[in-house]
Amino acid sequence: MSAAPVWYHWEGSDLFLCLRVQPRASHDELLGPHGDHLRVRITAPPVEGKANEHLRRFLAQLFGVPRARVELLAGQQSRTKRWRVRAPDRLPPLIPPPPSTGRG
Repeated sequence: MSAAPVWYHWEGSDLFLCLRVQPRASHDELLGPHGDHLRVRITAPPVEGKANEHLRRFLAQLFGVPRARVELLAGQQSRTKRWRVRAPDRLPPLIPPPPSTGRG
């Protein structure tokens, strides 16, 4: 049995992500897991918060939520960042849905 990935976890319906971001890429893309992080490339430069805001928009689009539901928790000026996505409406194939809460 393989260990659960450490680059994401669920708390209720909220998804927490540990990302390793490469700014100034040729296009925005989710690359996949690499160790303790999920690798992401974005086109924005790492200047005056532009990359963070660009990444917020990219994550909101990826998870089908408004930008207000995507929150930077740590790593404001680092390539390694922690994000929360509140109740994502869709998930990329590499992230399974949250465990069942037993409600219903």
